[in-house]
Amino acid sequence: MTNNSHIKINDAQVRENPYGMQREPTFSGISSFMRRKYSKDIGGADLVVSGIPFDLAVTYRSGARFGPQAIRLASAEVASTKPYPWGFDPFENLVVIDFGDCFLDVHNPLSIHQTIIEHARHILESGARMLTFGGDHYITYPLLKAHAEKFGKPLALIHFDAHSDTWPDDSPDSLNHGSMFYKAMNDGLIDPRHSVQIGIRTWNDDFMGIHILDATWVHRHGTDAVVTEVERIVGDRPAYFTFDIDCLDPAFAPGTGTPVCGGLSTAQALSIIRGFSELNLIGMDIVEVAPAYDHSQITALAAAHIASDLICLLAKRKTEK
Repeated sequence: MTNNSHIKINDAQVRENPYGMQREPTFSGISSFMRRKYSKDIGGADLVVSGIPFDLAVTYRSGARFGPQAIRLASAEVASTKPYPWGFDPFENLVVIDFGDCFLDVHNPLSIHQTIIEHARHILESGARMLTFGGDHYITYPLLKAHAEKFGKPLALIHFDAHSDTWPDDSPDSLNHGSMFYKAMNDGLIDPRHSVQIGIRTWNDDFMGIHILDATWVHRHGTDAVVTEVERIVGDRPAYFTFDIDCLDPAFAPGTGTPVCGGLSTAQALSIIRGFSELNLIGMDIVEVAPAYDHSQITALAAAHIASDLICLLAKRKTEK
């Protein structure tokens, strides 16, 4: 009898067909995101997952450079069965490739902004969408530039966070994870009239006209009301989705650099995201997972579940076209 056990593990390395899920032990194997194939060949991919392990722009605790690794590792559990509550295999009709991480010259920090833009351009030129793991939240700024080049500006922005990240910063070369959207607004990359920030609970004297559904609003009105309001604000415009994990209360996401009490629960965030089936998501990122401050992987697991739901949204949208 032939022993075929060698093909039951490390699907990220040995799989030939990009479609479908294959169950393998959650406690071993190569840690690609949800066991998707690691490849630089992204021709024909619908979605490319990649990491940007950058945390030089933080204002408090560093460590988000290890976020992509942590999210991939936690995703092994998420990939063990069909995602709940969707009840289908999102990879039956959606080709998802794990591209690996973007190489950054951390000893030449002023090169990093352009490096991220070029990384994103390469992926977007293939025709695939991007799901990017940070890294701190600064990475969204160069990602927005690349997406605006591809899809036209201004874009709608759907932003989950404890902080608005619109603090003034007119230094062109600064690396600051609290001013990216100030810069993006001034660059004309996003349209505040059709953008929304969810979960905010840090004061800013100028929210720059972006619609704010702060954490108190979410707790008071509920997740269905958030979905309705986001659909009203964004409509069918090309929308970039960014989720700072500190949108979640520290009870649900302690592994982050700037935790703020009073945030959303993981259940609330997932419920909202699962309602976004009518939105035109042209790019997505999940940032600020810092595993050194995590406990029992709960922050990384939250990020992996959020990413899984985003993939299911894209798979459902593709099926219904």
